[in-house]
Amino acid sequence: MEAAATPRSATGVEQLSVNTIRTLAIDAIQKANSGHPGTPMALAPVAYVLWQRFLRFDPEDPIWPNRDRFVLSAGHASMLLYAVLHLAGVKAVDPDYETLGEPSVSLEDIKSFRQLDSKAAGHPEYRFTSGVETTTGPLGQGVATSVGMAIASKWHSGHFNRPGYEMFDWNVYVVCGDGDMMEGVSGEAASIAGNQRLDNLCWIYDNNHISIDGRTEVTFTDDVAARFMGYGWNVTRVGDANDLDLLHRAFDEFQRESGRPTLIIVDSHIGWGSPKQDTAAVHGEPLGEEEVRETKRFYGWPEDAEFLVPDEVRRDFADGVGARGRRLREEWEGMLERYRDDFGELADQVERMQRRELPEGWDADIPSFEPDEKGVATRKAAHQVLNAIATKVPWLVTGSADLTGSASSGFDFEDAGTFSPRDRRGRNLHYGVREHESAAISNGLSLSKVRPVWSTYLVFSDYARPAIRLSALMELPVVHWFSHDSIGLGEDGPTHQPVEHLPSLRAIPGLNVIRPCDANEVAEAWRLTMELRHEPVALVLTRQDVPVLDRERYAPAEGVRRGGYVLADAEGGDPEVILIGTGSEVHLAAAAYEELTSDGVRARVVSLPSWHLFDSQPEDYRESVLPSAVQARVAVEQGSTLGWDRYVGPGGRIIGMHTFGASAPLKEVLGKFGFTPERVAETARELLGR
Repeated sequence: MEAAATPRSATGVEQLSVNTIRTLAIDAIQKANSGHPGTPMALAPVAYVLWQRFLRFDPEDPIWPNRDRFVLSAGHASMLLYAVLHLAGVKAVDPDYETLGEPSVSLEDIKSFRQLDSKAAGHPEYRFTSGVETTTGPLGQGVATSVGMAIASKWHSGHFNRPGYEMFDWNVYVVCGDGDMMEGVSGEAASIAGNQRLDNLCWIYDNNHISIDGRTEVTFTDDVAARFMGYGWNVTRVGDANDLDLLHRAFDEFQRESGRPTLIIVDSHIGWGSPKQDTAAVHGEPLGEEEVRETKRFYGWPEDAEFLVPDEVRRDFADGVGARGRRLREEWEGMLERYRDDFGELADQVERMQRRELPEGWDADIPSFEPDEKGVATRKAAHQVLNAIATKVPWLVTGSADLTGSASSGFDFEDAGTFSPRDRRGRNLHYGVREHESAAISNGLSLSKVRPVWSTYLVFSDYARPAIRLSALMELPVVHWFSHDSIGLGEDGPTHQPVEHLPSLRAIPGLNVIRPCDANEVAEAWRLTMELRHEPVALVLTRQDVPVLDRERYAPAEGVRRGGYVLADAEGGDPEVILIGTGSEVHLAAAAYEELTSDGVRARVVSLPSWHLFDSQPEDYRESVLPSAVQARVAVEQGSTLGWDRYVGPGGRIIGMHTFGASAPLKEVLGKFGFTPERVAETARELLGR
């Protein structure tokens, strides 16, 4: 860790730089007639001290692997970040991880803040604007994701660092506000960060007592300092956000802290205290032309100047974060070259991780499964396949929301280990009963190029939904593993039996929901999942055993790659009726197919494990699987029928759930709601008028 610079009082150029951040935010929000000016104005000194004196970040290479991460969890204050990215001269990076010459945030982007195609969107968006480490805006998500980033730094250090080679030791800095602190996920995040002793994590809490509803004492009177000390954090306070030396001292204390994450409580006041500025802070409004002029006059700024960036401010950032970041990055790259000579295999892993590439032979040990009428639960098959892959992909890690045994996503091979303050190399993470934070940590791990899997029961995906949605929005290859996928839970009853969850997850754009029907479909699902670089997967798995299909009798499981495929086809001509299912219900369709075929009915069975993949196939392929000429179709799935109309059409039927489930033994529950081969076959005959 580089020693911090000697504290010094604000100089003329420092104040000029701070005020440039402020006025860029003011002008951008005023021009857009939209946005939140208060926090960027109040926290400009905080951002300045952090970036100029402490942050290890090279604007010329904003994806340098050992850079510090800066997260603006208070995403409504996005102009604070955009102004700093612009002044620091951060370069853009393309999807192939090649740094481009153009600026990440140009002055034109700032002038078109919150407008179409501007890199300065309303809230910070990862993959859209280089230098934005994670998408924020929904309060609580930034702080929650930051814990995953801090865990990733510790994991990197445990896995890669060797004597004489401190390859990874990045810190994570987060700006958060009262809204973040009110959101429940911040408590989940702070609790696990304290438990894991993440002394590389620093939250900067903007204590301004303002939310949309007004002064926070209406609803929020927590003793935040006591709360975080109870979590096991180091807590320090800066009584005035404008005091650069106090800010420096607080960041220096964080860097010297060992064994605890740090919360810096910064007391700030929106703007400089006028009633108009307080109103703008509460409601997220521009200041208005007259108030803009008064504010600039207060800052000693030319009142009529708009988007003014003095040359000495650009030089100040170039001489500060720019020069320091370039030197540290070049030193690290030189160390990587020496590391490659001594630890070639580990160096290869570093480079593959950055590009999300898999090792050679990563899938060599994926098992195939012999036909078995009794079968195996798809969660157990998935566990077996995952462990076979994990031995070949060292940066694949797994975690569970207190359900490691039940959800079966844990690693049980030798040397897998458990991640803890005593073992930073461990690849099993225990998240406790914190589903929301489990998914958010997984996002943070993925943003740091670790490949994460996390697991819980499908019904509890509700608790994690905001972070699942963000993994799709950010195009992160997170694996969300959901077991206990249907009313097949039986005695646990409707509180634990997911009904609406499948269509709810399928509704998230970019989330590939896969519900395999047997062990071999599970294996294929893992093959395609691991090859994804920019897409999350929700893997939906059974608790109960399901048969392993005889692939001599039925089509190969490779069809999973296309989302849906013909599992069994009509004998002696085109099909009269098509039976469609996912997961465990494919076996109901297959049994009904056998019955109908024996009665001379020309039936087809379609396994449709991924609507997302199937809908992306060419029209001619989809037509070959579900020919429009065959109107008699029966879909069967133990969940809400919402969305199935697109596949069965107006002439088809859907056997699904229209209520919540019931508590009873498995067979009784399935019989009550009509999930039997006899019901499927009967429905098919009704459609055919037989």
